[in-house]
Formats: sequence, C-alpha cells, structure tokens
Amino acid sequence: MANFTDLDRYLFGQATHYDIYRKFGAHLTEEDGRKGTCFDLWAPNAEKVWVMGSFNDWKETGYEMKRLEPETMGVYELFIPGVEEGAQYKYLIETKQGKRLYKADPFANFCELRPGTASVVADIDHFKWSDTKWMTARAKVEDMFAQPMAIYEVHPGSWMRHPNREDEGFYTYRELAEKLIPYVVEMGYTHVELMGISEYPFDGSWGYQVTGYYAPTSRYGTPKDFAYFVNECHKHKIGVILDWVPAHFPRDAHGLAEFDGTCLYEYADPRKGEHPDWGTKIFDYGKNEVRNFLIGSALLWIEHYHIDGLRVDAVASMLYLDYGKQDGQWVANKYGDNKNLEAIELFKHINTLILGRNPGAMMIAEESTAWPKVTGPVEEDGLNFSYKWNMGWMHDFLDYMKLDPYFRKNNHHKMTFAMSYNEYEKYILVLSHDEVVHLKCSMLNKMPGLGIDKFRNLMVAYAFMMGHPGKKLLFMGQEFAQLQEWSEERELDWYLLENPDHLHVQNWMKELLHIYQKNPALYELDSSWDGFEWMNANDADRSIFSFVRKSKDGKNNLLFVCNFTPVERADYRVGVPKRKAYKLILNNDDEQFGGSGQERPLSYRAVKKECDGKMYSFAYPLTPYGVAVFRF
Repeated sequence: MANFTDLDRYLFGQATHYDIYRKFGAHLTEEDGRKGTCFDLWAPNAEKVWVMGSFNDWKETGYEMKRLEPETMGVYELFIPGVEEGAQYKYLIETKQGKRLYKADPFANFCELRPGTASVVADIDHFKWSDTKWMTARAKVEDMFAQPMAIYEVHPGSWMRHPNREDEGFYTYRELAEKLIPYVVEMGYTHVELMGISEYPFDGSWGYQVTGYYAPTSRYGTPKDFAYFVNECHKHKIGVILDWVPAHFPRDAHGLAEFDGTCLYEYADPRKGEHPDWGTKIFDYGKNEVRNFLIGSALLWIEHYHIDGLRVDAVASMLYLDYGKQDGQWVANKYGDNKNLEAIELFKHINTLILGRNPGAMMIAEESTAWPKVTGPVEEDGLNFSYKWNMGWMHDFLDYMKLDPYFRKNNHHKMTFAMSYNEYEKYILVLSHDEVVHLKCSMLNKMPGLGIDKFRNLMVAYAFMMGHPGKKLLFMGQEFAQLQEWSEERELDWYLLENPDHLHVQNWMKELLHIYQKNPALYELDSSWDGFEWMNANDADRSIFSFVRKSKDGKNNLLFVCNFTPVERADYRVGVPKRKAYKLILNNDDEQFGGSGQERPLSYRAVKKECDGKMYSFAYPLTPYGVAVFRF
C-alpha cells in the first residue's frame, strides 16, 4: 500500500498538507511483515529516480523508485526492506536530458556531518516529551504581548567549546542543556534564540544558507538530542526560538538548486530566482508545492520539536522584488511595482496558520524597512507576525553610543526618535550577532573613550535599552563585554570574567535582567503610551534621559535616569509625575558594578518643586555615566 495517498497528493498540490514531513522523506515502517524504510520524493521533471546508500554499498541503480499516479504530480516512492535507522542515503536523479544528479533528501530529518552530504534515516517519533506543564501554560496565556521576553541569542558551536580536542570541540545538544540552561536561568533571560539549527553545509554561513529544512544540524548531535535540549529548556521555564530562513538557499550541488534538472524550488527566471549579492537561489513562492515545503518546515519545528517561536530571517529580501538588485536585474509584479505578491501571501498564510494552531507560539520578522503593518492583522492587510525586530532603533542607538560624549548633545534625537513610531508595530529591541562581526567591533569596542570609560558607557547603554519599551535581545558574549568581534571558529572569551571590569558588566546585566522580569511595568504595555512617559526627553546639553515605565495597575512603576556623559551632576534634579516616595532599586555606583560604593539614601521624597515641566521633583546626585532606577 502506498505511503503517499491521493489525499496527500491533493493537499500537497493545494499547499495545505500541514504534516507533510510525515509523508515525504525517509520513514521507518513495515510492509507485508517486513521492517524497512519507505522513501518518498517530489521530482516532477525527472526521467528516473533511484535510492542509493550505505545499505547497498552506494550502488547507483539498484533501487529504482516508482512514479505514483497521477504521473504529472511527480511523486516517487519506494519501500526498501531491512533499511534501518542511521542508514545514509541519497537520490540519483536522471534528468530528461540524461544528466545524472546526486541529491540529498529535501525532507530528510537528519543529515551526515559535513563535509559529508548524505541524508540519514532517522526516527523522530519516539522521543518522550515531559514539558506538558510548559506547553499547557504557554497555550493559556491570555496576552502574550504583556509577558516579559529577554532573549539570549546563541550560536551553539561558539558559545563554549571543549579545549584540546581533535575535532572542533563542539558541545552537544545534551551538553548545552547541562551548561547553557543554568547560565541563562542565572542571568535572568526568558528565552534562547539559536542560530544555525536547520542543517547547512558551510560553517561560515552561520546557518543562513540551509540545505536541510527538516533536520537539526548533526554538528551537535541527533534529532533526539535536539528534542532533549528543547525539553530541558522548557522544564527550566526557558522558551526556545529558532532562526528560520525561507528567503533563499545555496547552490550546493547536493541541495535544492535545479533539483530535478529544472528550477523546481526556485523561480526559473534568474531575475526573480537569484540574489546577486548573496549568490543564492530564491524560492518560487508562487508554486503551491514549494509553499507547502516551507510551511511544513515551519510546522515541524513548532509542532514536532515544541519550538516557541521562529525568527524569520531576511524578510525584506522576500517582500521586495528589487531587493539588492540593480535596474534590469528584477521583474515588476502585475501592477508594475516592486512588491512580491506571492511572498506576501505566503507570510499571511504561514503566520495565521502557525499562530492559530499553536497558541502562545511566535513568528518574529527580521524586517529592515518601513513596510507597513508587519505585525498587523491579515484583516487589515497586515503580515500577522507576532513581533518585528526594531532595526531603526538599533541603528540610531548604536550611532549615538559610538559618539564621543561631547558630541552626543547634537544627536540627542537619535535616542528619542523610536518612541515616535513605537505604537505602529510590536517590537523587539535587538543587539544581535550582525552588530559584532565583520569589522563592526564588539559592543565594548564600539564605545568611545579609553579604559573604564568604555565599560561605563556600555553599562548606561544596556540600562537605557532595558528600560525602553520593546522586548529585548542580546547576542552572547556582549553581556560580559566581549572584547573581540564574534567568530564562529572559536568560543567566547570566558577568561575575561577573571577581570573585574568584565565581571562588573556581567553583574550589571544580570541585575537589569532580573529587575526586568520582576517588574511588569517593563513589559506589560510595550506598544502603548499608557506604559511610558518621558520625564525629560530634551536635556540634550547634559545628555541625560529620564523616563517612567508604568504598569497596568499603576503600582510599582519605574523611573529611569541615564547620564550619557562622564560629567558628575551632583545637583541633579528630576521631574516626577507624583508626590510620592521613590525607592532606589538600582544604582551603577554600587561596588558590585565597579562603582565607588558610596552609601546613599534608598528613598527619595518628591516635593512640590517644578522641574522638567512637572509639578513635583526630587534631587539625586548623578555620577559620571550614572544610572539610577527608582520604584514608586
């Protein structure tokens, strides 16, 4: 009996076969009392297809696949008895022109460790999950946007490594569960975002040129090992987000490019089907089967591997037909403009589907333009993403922080501008891996000044970020002021924590993260002016920003004061909204953060004295690069 039924073919042709990963690929099964593996492949333009592998000494034409009816659909199938879990295989595709292609399985659940390119038969159905408590709680959350989200972005292969090993010394998924999870919990992050999990051939692409959309990379272990990592994260109340790359794929001979001798997965017209800047292929979003391939991949991660969110890479490159292209290198749509209507429809379909089927899951757009309503509902012609990376805030923030403090007064608006559009989308503030590679410097080395000034600048920057509306993301290593730029070829410079300056920054970041999690004022009303008020947004001459974050119930509001110069303001006075006592809960002059440790009052009573346009105020001596956070 065929594994791939008429109903399967119909749904696949409509782009609505939502568990397609259970059909295509290699699946352990039993036929006529014999155990083996059933192989299913989509290759409509092939002349013939064979399965070859470790089970037949890679004999090329030993196992010819049968083309199922209707033949126009192009689905091939073959059951091979005796093929067990762990067997390596590839498809030999003979094209109409007689050329022979040796292809990995697009739907493989596991792959050979690079530089090998074979697919591997895997059993992904028998992992025993024990994260029911997390998954149930996630689904019951009434307002996902009113929850804290502080993301630790991690490249697993370079977070930490085993020293003095003959191989790269990668931590396995299980070792990462043992080492990474306690660190994330101790620091106070709520989520980890993993780079480079979908299988990819070239380490230098960091996982952004994918060949295995249905396979966790074998660099760190098996699919069951990966499931174990996710399960352990959930048991420790840590959410897991994966980078997902539906924008393009590499040209590697074993991959998706010209899969059956024709442009099957990519647009046939190179003006639509190729990225000149990246040297990659662009998926044909107008083809139902290709859309189903991408939808099925997203659903595999979310539903099978219990992933809490997908961060969708390079969304702008999908939305615009002319992205990264010169005149003559792109084709307009039927209306004569540069919008990729097929990609837009894919986003609406996939986001509505995933969020509808999986309450509490997230779809996050890395979208770098001013495309309207990225997080807006489909009913209002939005793309229906849960969140959008706020790249505008990131660029303005870093432009400001790089400046010598003397010149910051002329760029004060860079730190306030993001609030002018904050209500239009649901944002995540990001300081990601992209900002600390390719001669961009580490976060610490972006900071002006020498010696301790760099560290003090970084601390006030992080405080401003954690106080500003929007969920948070920080790339690994920046929490302890990594000195070098990030490289996928080595682990982070953990030895720096023997230096008090780096330890102070880590302590500071840890304190900020725990304050963030404990205070709903910092996350409940991120996208509304109900949750934020400037006390003084215009103190450009002194480069001081003061603002209030408000909770829904009006209790435990927080006042932030951030001094972005090395000048002490002993006579500083801040305007406040109420005649209340303001309790000092964070002050970077504490010894644990490298400050003087000078004792100061923990409570400040506002008096009726006009300041910053407010009726009430209180005095607080502000240190150079001083940060003070008060609860009221």
